[in-house]
Amino acid sequence: MQDTNTLVQVAQGAAPTVDRNDDAPRVVPLALSTRQKAAVVVRLLLNEGADIPLEELPDELQEKLTHQLGQMGLVDRVTLAAVAHEFAEALEGHGLSFPHGLAGALDAVDGKIAPATAARLRKIAGVRQIGDPWQRLREIPTEDLATIAQAESTEIAAVMLSKLDTAKAAELLGHLPGPVARRITYAISKTANVTPEAVERIGWSLAAQLDQRPSQAFADGPGARVGAILNQSAASTRDGLLTALEEEDTDFASVVRRSIFTFAHIPSRVTPRDVPAILRRVDQANLVTALAGSAADDDQVSAEFLLSNMSSRMADNLREEIGDRGKVKRAEAEEAMTQVVGAIRNLVAEGAITLIEEDSEE
Repeated sequence: MQDTNTLVQVAQGAAPTVDRNDDAPRVVPLALSTRQKAAVVVRLLLNEGADIPLEELPDELQEKLTHQLGQMGLVDRVTLAAVAHEFAEALEGHGLSFPHGLAGALDAVDGKIAPATAARLRKIAGVRQIGDPWQRLREIPTEDLATIAQAESTEIAAVMLSKLDTAKAAELLGHLPGPVARRITYAISKTANVTPEAVERIGWSLAAQLDQRPSQAFADGPGARVGAILNQSAASTRDGLLTALEEEDTDFASVVRRSIFTFAHIPSRVTPRDVPAILRRVDQANLVTALAGSAADDDQVSAEFLLSNMSSRMADNLREEIGDRGKVKRAEAEEAMTQVVGAIRNLVAEGAITLIEEDSEE
């Protein structure tokens, strides 16, 4: 009976080599090209269930690898073991792996170099040709996506909306004017025959627009910056400045007001389940001072909201301390309230809690 180990083939025109120095024929590893070895390794990893990001390879390499996989036949175990051993040794010998080209290097140092330098280098690199452009688009703020959607044709915007996660797509529609949102939503019905190549080209085109945008000196908008400053200001100063802004620019004043979060906003913007997390971040002495100094009606509502959403034992202890604290100077009370608000804003920035939007029905 013929030895089954000899009935193997690797590629067209290739045959296993037999070492006849021993009495019995023995199969030895075949001499494979680098491309053939790559195909063997890829096939082996895929068989083992590994998730190989082949889509990140340049198109030319993806094409060559696919052709090579189609040309490979059966591989004997000796050759497979030899290729796997060589691959393992190559991996162990690698010290560092550097990104592919300038575009890949920019991704590696993203956030570590100056934004102006990164923007200039992206222009030099041109449109990125590596990875998934839609992943990058999914990571940018919804407000920026809304700006892109309104600048592009309805069909392009429909493709972009279809490639986003459903939650972010819904959020994007909320940032668009009603007529624009309706046109884009209807245009999705016409995207059934769009090819994957067209979707990819659209993604690269939109990603290129991000690279061409001028770098911004400030991460937040003007309204958010003014609102953050007024959050730390005394109530009299804040109210006076808001009144002056209303007289100068009503629209800008509205943006600033939406960015402001004060002690009085706690009941309408904080969910009851987040109160324990907030209290853990506030020094108890400051908390007692803030609660005891809640003279205004809105501030008293906020104090009661906090006391009502903590354990009854803790609330009783705090009420006792508030009684012992006595009358609190307004300046001390405002400083303590600012500490509470600061703790809430830090938790929001960390993603530990989420504030309720002012226009939310919740």
